[in-house]
Amino acid sequence: MSGTLVLAATPIGDPADAAPRLGRELAGADVVAAEDTRRTRRLCDALGVVPGGEVLSYHEHNEASRTPVLLDRLKAGARVVLVTDAGMPSVSDPGYRLVAACVDADIPVTCVPGPSAVLMALAVSGLPVDRFCFEGFLPRKAGERRRVLAEVAAEWRTMVFFEAPHRLADSLTAMAEAFGADRRAAVCRELTKTYEEVRRGPVAELAEWAVEGARGEITVVVAGAEPVTRNLEDVVPTVVERAAAGERLKDVCAEVAAETGLSKKALYDAALAARA
Repeated sequence: MSGTLVLAATPIGDPADAAPRLGRELAGADVVAAEDTRRTRRLCDALGVVPGGEVLSYHEHNEASRTPVLLDRLKAGARVVLVTDAGMPSVSDPGYRLVAACVDADIPVTCVPGPSAVLMALAVSGLPVDRFCFEGFLPRKAGERRRVLAEVAAEWRTMVFFEAPHRLADSLTAMAEAFGADRRAAVCRELTKTYEEVRRGPVAELAEWAVEGARGEITVVVAGAEPVTRNLEDVVPTVVERAAAGERLKDVCAEVAAETGLSKKALYDAALAARA
């Protein structure tokens, strides 16, 4: 019988936020795959547990070579617990390769839930949280960063980004250029830690503040674009054309309504009349 891969979320700051099950999994694991073995051992000390099995490093520099090793252990029946420095493995952290390999090999994968910088930042941002998207880290190079931001400039859902402190000012400045200086945003730093701070305001103002230098782990939350209201007459031909090409009319109307602010029913009725 094959083993089980356990993706175990770790605290993003305060060790007291750890789920009780995290300690049990670390103590009972045959293998603990850790992004930083030293940090994992410090976490174990804080939780008062001793890893039950071998502790191996598993990070961005050895992920490709170590995945087959861990997969063999899993196929042999081991319970492998994967942890990163903070948060959920595979979310902007090592883990995706191993999860994909387990899925291909029909090996069970489960999770230990825990703190999330994405969800916490959303909750405290003061921005709409009913629909959101996670964009991870922006590219380091200015040209690639501008291209990515241009692609999401019209995104209407609230967006969440991770960013390094030394790149924060440049990224916020690029956002102001791509989204407009007045786009609302929140910079959340050191969440759950002693110096937790949340700065809210127009993205251009936040960029000016960030020039002085921000420290720690940073999550940026940015409001989505306001839907651009257009006339039915402007968009119905496109709706009809897409439906004629094979897309489901109701789906097209729902998508266009979200993009334009027009009534989904009005779009549907007008498209049916245009096709008659």
